[in-house]
Amino acid sequence: MSKSALLEVIALDAEDAVAAQAGGADRLELVTDMAADGLTPSVATFQEIRSSVDIALRVMLRLADGFAAGDVDVLVRRARELRDAGADEFVLGFLDEAGGADVAAVDAVVEVLDGCRWTFHRAIDRAADRDALRKQLGDLPGLDTYLTAGAAAGVDAGLPTLRAEAARAGEPGYEPRILVGGGLRLDHVPGLRAAGLDAFHIGGAARPHGWDAPVSSDAVAAWRRTLDTA
Repeated sequence: MSKSALLEVIALDAEDAVAAQAGGADRLELVTDMAADGLTPSVATFQEIRSSVDIALRVMLRLADGFAAGDVDVLVRRARELRDAGADEFVLGFLDEAGGADVAAVDAVVEVLDGCRWTFHRAIDRAADRDALRKQLGDLPGLDTYLTAGAAAGVDAGLPTLRAEAARAGEPGYEPRILVGGGLRLDHVPGLRAAGLDAFHIGGAARPHGWDAPVSSDAVAAWRRTLDTA
């Protein structure tokens, strides 16, 4: 049976990664410091995880909490180090003070990624104009995914936006896949699948005992079963 939808799980270390893969995750988002909502992991952590699992890994490029790029030179250096270590998929997203895409920062990082596939993360949910942001970024190489809840407050608030954007798939700026995440619950899945959404991202939902405990392969497996039957 083919899997019905993509399931991406946040992993902080190799233990998380192994459990997520065992539960049926298709891809991992690698981060550190969830107190700051997920920052760039070390090269050593990436290498340990890469040697522990054989599913796709998307590595966060983010230096500090919030959606400002910060020191772009440092971002570019971190991206280059991870590329040199073998990372080939990434996650990033930066806004300027007006709430538009920080195109200069994104361009600088994407240039170093050299064609690698990447996700623009939930910064889109804080954008002043989501449609304008998508069109600002529309021609960038490698951008194949938007991680979004549809709203800053999470999926409950964002459902109308998610459905509307799914209906525009293939239009200019709407070619990248929508990866739904941010307050996502199992009970959201049937309606989202019915709207044509086929990629889902979980963090806390894979950790029934909280962020201080590892990913639960059983929790991931429950999501896998739901996605495969929705």
